[in-house]
Amino acid sequence: MNARRNFIKKGTLAAGALGTTQAFGANIIGSKKVAKERILGHGDYQYRLIEDWAQMWNSNLPILNCHEMVMDSKGRLIMLGDHKANNVIVFDKSGKVIDSWGCSFPGGHGLTLSKEGEEDFLFIADSGWQMNNDGSYRHHNGRVTKTTVDGKILFDIGHPATIGVYEPGETFSPTETAVAPNGDIYVADGYGKDIILQYDQNGRYIRHWGGHNNTDANYNLNNAHGVTLDIRDPQNPMLIISSRGDNSYKFFSLEGKYIKTLHLPNMWVCRAVIDEQNLYAGVCWSKDREGIFDWKQPTGFVTVLEGDQVVSCPGAEAPVYKKGILQPTYQLADRPIFHGHDVCVDEDKNLYICQWNALRTAPFKLERI
Repeated sequence: MNARRNFIKKGTLAAGALGTTQAFGANIIGSKKVAKERILGHGDYQYRLIEDWAQMWNSNLPILNCHEMVMDSKGRLIMLGDHKANNVIVFDKSGKVIDSWGCSFPGGHGLTLSKEGEEDFLFIADSGWQMNNDGSYRHHNGRVTKTTVDGKILFDIGHPATIGVYEPGETFSPTETAVAPNGDIYVADGYGKDIILQYDQNGRYIRHWGGHNNTDANYNLNNAHGVTLDIRDPQNPMLIISSRGDNSYKFFSLEGKYIKTLHLPNMWVCRAVIDEQNLYAGVCWSKDREGIFDWKQPTGFVTVLEGDQVVSCPGAEAPVYKKGILQPTYQLADRPIFHGHDVCVDEDKNLYICQWNALRTAPFKLERI
């Protein structure tokens, strides 16, 4: 731990010991209420929770759900949401809104940054599930769209029935994309058939795998919510697929060959986010200690892994291993995080947390200490 971080950590922990816990929801749009200090996480991965990081009270931009966030090469934090009036909100590091665009992605769900030469591009996965203002949902056709960072649409990848991969009437609800070094695009149909579709850089279909009822059960996916390129070993690039209903990540080669499964008991994990050798993820749900699962209840948190080892769970109790096996992890009783849907990591190892179904709350910042 460097000297600066150690100094901040000591000071913050001392201040946190004197304060009382702030009730969740300090950053609901329109509120400028300052949250009291709170420390989340474990070991060397502890964070100061900053609920009012996003300066939304000056923006007049409504939010329903904050789904995902990426940081571009200029250090701007780009967030994808699903409000019909604005889909993309761009922040600077201080939380100030510096741009917003898009109203054609009412099911905006997955956001991936792709760098081509010196230029950044975005891939937006619209799941097709639109939340209405009254909290009800309706479904339309899902799609994947490549755009510039300022919102110019370059091309769409539409329903796989148009190329004969799906039968007419089968649901296509993409939740995530990943882009390989050669430009190949991987699409996770996480709310549809749980299939991973591979396209070339121009959107031409190559192959698909996953789904259900495979002869080899390792290829089965249960809510294939995320797909992430993993190049921590440059000689052996892999894809990490969220099999969220199984509380696990499944690792595949770039050609779709099964490699291994990483089990994360009681964690309904969203996409894996890789930063250096670490893996970060939002946990959308967990069971309570009585074993009850209720998707409507705010039971999420965040998890941090060094390699395949869980080392910290901000918003939950400390991870516990017994004889090398991870035990179920449970959310803290006061629910500082409702539904962890995505994590963005900056160069100082601070985290920015997007949440689904969290009282229309803007992203939180977890400041590394």
